[in-house]
Amino acid sequence: MKNGIDRLLADPELLRQLKGRRVALVAHPASVTANLTHSLDALIAAGVQVNSAFGPQHGLKGDKQDNMVETADEMDPRYGIPIFSLYGEVRRPTGQMMSSADVFLFDLQDLGCRIYTFVTTLLYLLEEAAKAGKEVWVLDRPNPAGRPVEGTLLVPGQESFVGAAPMPMRHGLTMGEMGHWFIAHFGLDVVYKVVAMEGWRPDADDGFGWPTSRLWINPSPNAANVNMARCYAGTVMLEGTTLSEGRGTTRPLEVLFGAPDIDGGGVLKVMRKLAPEWLVGAALRECWFEPTFHKHAGKLCNALMIHAEGGFYDHHAFRPWRLQALAFKAIRRLYPDYPLWRDFPYEYELTRLAIDVINGGPGLREWVDDPAATPDDLDAMTSHDEAAWVAEVREHLLY
Repeated sequence: MKNGIDRLLADPELLRQLKGRRVALVAHPASVTANLTHSLDALIAAGVQVNSAFGPQHGLKGDKQDNMVETADEMDPRYGIPIFSLYGEVRRPTGQMMSSADVFLFDLQDLGCRIYTFVTTLLYLLEEAAKAGKEVWVLDRPNPAGRPVEGTLLVPGQESFVGAAPMPMRHGLTMGEMGHWFIAHFGLDVVYKVVAMEGWRPDADDGFGWPTSRLWINPSPNAANVNMARCYAGTVMLEGTTLSEGRGTTRPLEVLFGAPDIDGGGVLKVMRKLAPEWLVGAALRECWFEPTFHKHAGKLCNALMIHAEGGFYDHHAFRPWRLQALAFKAIRRLYPDYPLWRDFPYEYELTRLAIDVINGGPGLREWVDDPAATPDDLDAMTSHDEAAWVAEVREHLLY
């Protein structure tokens, strides 16, 4: 199996198309070749004229820990080229940034989730490239969450940096495929190429999206392994709550919740009573942790750990978005007055509740808070959106 960067470097014709042209690279720590050489180093070693590089959220080096922790522009000390931040003073490349190159190579490892901001960064790059007459190539990489689709569609008017367009939380596409959908959906006039992977089989039992032969490198500081990537379309919702998502521990975003004042075992019993079918596909284990920083720092938290891995994992049955929604519902049943929703500035959105920004609308929160709303109600609403998305993107699938 070959990723896009490895196919590019091995194809004389693709390299010839870049010869004599100014190239920019959008990358992060997981932008590496099969032998773990960073794409920036590999491209320059191959004779590609890289004039600039761009870092997304968390930076080109991947050193920024949390949301809304910005990265500054800098000069690369090795190559003397500018490294522009797309998560600092701007999140959309400026005209000056776009003038630094003719072809933009986008080589970001994604997690297959709408809220993971690399999706929005791709859209912004495509839009600015269309305005400036620039070319965009996506050097495609696996979607570690695979093809399954889950979640309600973002409601028009609810767009944000964590919600680029009306797509579900778990979108099932690679970045190359997503670029094709963006161009079709927004009617963009841009020269676009996908350097496709070779041998990627998203439904194969060899990893179900992330081949077991591939090493995992964190694309962001809290994306520590494939289990996290599989859980993320659900656990990311914890960022909009007062519950800990495990930041400040060694297994962030792999728990359904963590809190010093919630009985994890009690929550699990209610979840099993409300919708036992939403718990299949992974194992849940009660555990304890004490975050060293972030929410509930220094306090002993009871939690439910998700194991979407090993013999516990059923790729086609596991539905992390519903699982997380069910945990919220169970907590609301056990603790009706619990201050669940966190009201704070989230990804530069200052007027909407963070949970609504994350879900692209208030529907999930309203379902949790409505005592009369049932799992069947949420399932009916969500299944309609999921089917619509699957039908809409089918023509853009490359694998």
